[in-house]
Amino acid sequence: MDLRRTRSEHDAMGEVEVPVDALWGAQTQRAVENFPVSGQRLDPRLVRALALIKAEAARANVTLGQLSPEDGEAIAEAAEAIAAGGFADQFPVDVFQTGSGTSSNMNMNEVIAALVARAGRRVHPNDHVNASQSSNDVFPSAVHVAAAQAVRAELLPNLDVLHGALSRKAVEFALVVKAGRTHLMDATPVTLGQEFGGYAAQIAENRERLQATLVRVGRLPLGGTATGTGLNCPAGFAHQVIAALARRLELALSEAPDHFAAQSARDALVELSGQLRTLAVSLIKIANDLRWMASGPRTGLAEIRLPELQPGSSIMPGKVNPVIPEVVTQVGAQVIGNDAVVAFAGSQGNFELNVFVPVLARNLLESIGLLTSACSLLAERCVNGIEADVERCRFYAESTPQVAAALNPRLGYETVAAIVKQSQTSGLSVRELVLAQGLLSEDELIDAFDLLALTRGGIR
Repeated sequence: MDLRRTRSEHDAMGEVEVPVDALWGAQTQRAVENFPVSGQRLDPRLVRALALIKAEAARANVTLGQLSPEDGEAIAEAAEAIAAGGFADQFPVDVFQTGSGTSSNMNMNEVIAALVARAGRRVHPNDHVNASQSSNDVFPSAVHVAAAQAVRAELLPNLDVLHGALSRKAVEFALVVKAGRTHLMDATPVTLGQEFGGYAAQIAENRERLQATLVRVGRLPLGGTATGTGLNCPAGFAHQVIAALARRLELALSEAPDHFAAQSARDALVELSGQLRTLAVSLIKIANDLRWMASGPRTGLAEIRLPELQPGSSIMPGKVNPVIPEVVTQVGAQVIGNDAVVAFAGSQGNFELNVFVPVLARNLLESIGLLTSACSLLAERCVNGIEADVERCRFYAESTPQVAAALNPRLGYETVAAIVKQSQTSGLSVRELVLAQGLLSEDELIDAFDLLALTRGGIR
């Protein structure tokens, strides 16, 4: 874009110089000059959602007599071109901008109007492209649509991939007995399969939470216009636009039952961010467990082997690190931080409008994207290739004195506690001490210390 040559554009505040080959107009240019903050532009998924709303709004306005068929079709055609990924360089406004997203809404309106002008018609960015709308209802509606679509089309499928990978490992490792650990200390035996089954269950529960939240995310404030009263919006407009979006995007979208709540608060997006934070916490727990179990190979636990992906040191030859779990935990940290921003942004609803929508959208959509990638990486470049060191796992299970807990029903807690302490100080096994003291027979000990049976619960 040639920034040295300009043309004069005007808005309600007067004249502005705009790059000669830019499609945007005066209001966008003012925003570019006013907000040189981060260099980050609006997320492309949000640009697409906003363009789709403009297209369906134009069609609804034709049906409701607010636009001529010719103007409506021209606006819809231009908006569809933007939604398809065209003209991405025409949305230069920084993500840190006016809190309603007015600058980005007007950016869209001006670009659409310019595209219509190229096709030989003249429409006004406010009077025609923005007909029946306000930035205050259309911009947050676009955020809800973009977030809902990203979760459904990107995150949930990758959660399913990760769930499948963990579930397959749960089956593969079903008979691999190992020491359980609580407080990072020895505990009664478990199977490696039970641990991986627990991870799979965490992912399944996160999926359920996200799916349930999408119902509320899908309730759009469109139709409330500036303050929730619906001024200048014809009856049936919001319903028609939202129904069209729901059909084409295959999303559960509906008009918000109360427009004052829907415009003054972004509670559903805060809720969604909270669910993303929960998923991040789950992934951190899973990834850290994998790092612990794979630690070594000589001085750590070394119960499992992770896929070797790259050299781990610039100075120590042969060192290989758990790079995917490290990436996943870093993603988790970022998502938790993003959620703090979203929570604060959600609190900034003053009277009839929340004024932190752009930064809320930025952090929410980033979290969805990061988690989508992290789930895929964890499944495909880590979990799928995990191998168990069966012998080492069994050695730990047999070595821990905490298998003695199985003797509690036969000998009592205090007697068993004394035997465990004696085992730890003498170096003799619990089995040896019980036999030496004549507390149980060999056959009784064999039955009590069946390691695989211990992992199945009940009383031995």
